[in-house]
Order: sequence, then structure tokens, then C-alpha cells
Amino acid sequence: MSSEAQPTPGEPAIVIEDVTKIFSIFKRPTDRLLQMLSMGRRRYYETFVALNRVTVTIHRGETVGIVGPNGSGKSTLLQIIAGLLQPSGGRVSVTGRAAALLELGAGFNPEFTGRENIYLNASILGLSQAEIDARYDDIVAFSGLGDFIDRPVVTYSSGMYVRLAFSIAASVDPDILIVDEALAVGDEGFQRKCLARIEALRDKGTTILFVSHAMGMITQLCDRAVLMDRGEVLLIGEPKLVASNYYRLTHAPATDRERIRTEIRSAVAEEEAEIHAGLDETLQNQSRVEYESQGARILDPRIETMNGMRVNQLSRGRMYKVRYDVAFDSDCEQVRYATLFKTMTGVELSGRASHRLHDTMPNPRTGERAVLTFEFPCSFLPGTYFINVGVNGLVAGERQSLHRIMDAVMFQVLPDTDDSLVGILDIGIIPSVDHDLVAGIAPSDGD
Repeated sequence: MSSEAQPTPGEPAIVIEDVTKIFSIFKRPTDRLLQMLSMGRRRYYETFVALNRVTVTIHRGETVGIVGPNGSGKSTLLQIIAGLLQPSGGRVSVTGRAAALLELGAGFNPEFTGRENIYLNASILGLSQAEIDARYDDIVAFSGLGDFIDRPVVTYSSGMYVRLAFSIAASVDPDILIVDEALAVGDEGFQRKCLARIEALRDKGTTILFVSHAMGMITQLCDRAVLMDRGEVLLIGEPKLVASNYYRLTHAPATDRERIRTEIRSAVAEEEAEIHAGLDETLQNQSRVEYESQGARILDPRIETMNGMRVNQLSRGRMYKVRYDVAFDSDCEQVRYATLFKTMTGVELSGRASHRLHDTMPNPRTGERAVLTFEFPCSFLPGTYFINVGVNGLVAGERQSLHRIMDAVMFQVLPDTDDSLVGILDIGIIPSVDHDLVAGIAPSDGD
């Protein structure tokens, strides 16, 4: 790896050419010794190809996200860029001062206090004693560690490690900031503060490269994204296109993975081909939980278009309907039906029952069937979501669940061209800008 003078605008900041990384895996500690003694005449290890001929160029001022399933080589690639690992083949060139936030607490001495580790870690990142002195108070304030700063970091929680590590890395005003998934460890408030700092560095022209499984962060912050799998780059392109293909890959059953990998590779030559809403048979729900029936059975929960086509890939702004049938195996009273939309992490976004509790509705009898339809506008931002469905009624005079399916339906909202929205839901915010006020110009009074 080479480190050169600061780049001029438009120059590549990171050049990764045909990089391969192969690890030797020894089953037993003694095998390593035997390998040394064999002088290469015999092999006592197995090889694991972590990276296979990876080529990516990142230009100055770009923010690039790297995504992919666990074990795809993302973190290995960042460690090679940061100089912590050497590639088995190929070349990496980094131009400018780089700060890396990779493994938790990397570069820290656990017996040192937070204060001592600030001076140690910041000096490793290239700051002089005078520069660290000048920035020390800001580092501590940003970390929010307070009195803990004078305690040994071995006593810190994982969240406190991240607070200190990110505060140091962001303080060096790097030309290049490299961040692994470490921010996922911190609490929500600190994550927000870190994202604000990343956005500020991006706006100053810092080149940012980070790994994340949070597709919302990728689409919000990045200029481009890279999709990796099995140590290979499958796709480099517009973040929403990469996010959509990431979902396809990670939710596909093992039997379809190779076909989908081939399809994703072909997308490189399609100039970000338009993705249409429809039914992706490879989108498999692994988290569905069905509760025991108490006289009613929910059948075939699904999403349909308004003309009745079954779909699991939706386009924002269009109308759809959740549909399911309910078969009754016994007489039931005061029955209500419901549906609930959730995020992948279980946050309840919106739900609706078929009617209010005290509304009069027919009492289903044994052998009857009800067909439920819940129409909804797709106001979700691109991502993966789940739907719960349920039916309840009176059992021995008490309201109980007759049948319930958690995560009954999984669906994706596909990327679109509107990059002005952030969050989970489009609630119809209407922006308005008064340019006179923005410019600080008082409206004319006619004088």
C-alpha cells in the first residue's frame, strides 16, 4: 500500500486493483508448526479465499457503501485498505490521510485510560502532540464519556468503546474515513450524532467508505454502493439499485442463490435497468410464526395489486391490498379481523381492524368462510417489511385470538428516483422555501 500527498479534485482517492486475499486455515495449533517444519513439501492447512480479484476505484469526495451477506469479504477489504492486512495478490493505493474505525477498540491499550488512549490512537492516525492537545476537549465532549475518560478502557462497555473510537477518528479531519459496522453497537442517540458528523465530513469533501447492513443509511448517505458476495464484487452502482439487489440476494433460498448472483452480475451492463413491481418467487420469509387455531384458520395471506395480481415487490405511491381468507371450524361470536405492518426490526408502523369493537357484525358459523381485504397506499420508503394478520372473537365470553400469523407476509418496496425522502414512511411532507429569508434579505417595503 502506498500513501502519497493530498489528492487534487477529481483524482482517485482509493484504487483497488485485482485484489485477492487467501487465508490459511489450520485445524490444530500443531499443524502450524508442522507446516513450518515441512518447508513447503506438504500442506497442513486448508485455504479460504476471502477476496477474489476485487477491483474498485473510489474518487475524492465520494461516499461509497459496501454491502453484502455476512462472510462476503467486506470487512477484509476495509482492513486491507486501512493497511491492517496485506493482500495475497493485487494492489491497493490510498492517497491522503485515512482514519479507520474497524474492529471494536482496535489501536486501544485496554489498560490505559480513555485519556491516554486518545493520545495513543490519535498519534497512530497521524496527529502531533500539539494537534491532539488542541482537539482533546472536543473529542471528550463528542464522546460524552465524562468522568469515564480517566478510567481504564478495559472497564468500558462496547458502546463506550465505539464512542471513544469514533470521536478520535472523526477528530483528525481525515481525507478518507473508513468505517466498518462498528456504529451499530452504539446507542441510538450516539448513532444519530455519528451520522451527523459523517454527513458534515462528506459535505467538506472527505472521502467516506463504510460497511453497513442498514440499507436506509446506504441510500441516504452514499453516492455509489458496492454489492459483494463470496469475496467477489457483484454490482457497483446507484445505491437504491444495489440495495434492491442486496435484498434479493440475502432473502433468496440457497437453491436460487447462484441464479440470482448471475442475474445481478448481468445488471452491471444494463445501465441501472428499471425495476418493476411484481412477484419475486425467491423472496422467502424465514421468520413466519403461526399460532394455534381456536376455531378459525387464516388461509393464504398475500398482497395484491388493485386488479388482483399477487405481488411482493411494491412501488411507492401505488395502491395495493392485503387479502386473506378465514375458514371457521366452529361457531364464533363478535369476530374481528386485523392486519399490522412492521419493519424488519419489529417496529409497528400501522395497523387496522375490520371494524370497531361494538359494531354489529354477523356471527360466522361452522363451515363458513370470510374473505378479508385491507386496501392501503404504499407510503413506505424502499426497504423490507412484514405484515401480521389475525382474527379474534369471544370464547367463553372473553375476547381471545382465534388465529394469528406473525410475519405472515414479507414484501419489499423498490427503489425509486426520489432522493429527497428519508426515514421509513412518506407522510406527505410538503417543503416550501422562502429564498428571501434563506438569503437573509428583508422583504421589500416599497421604499
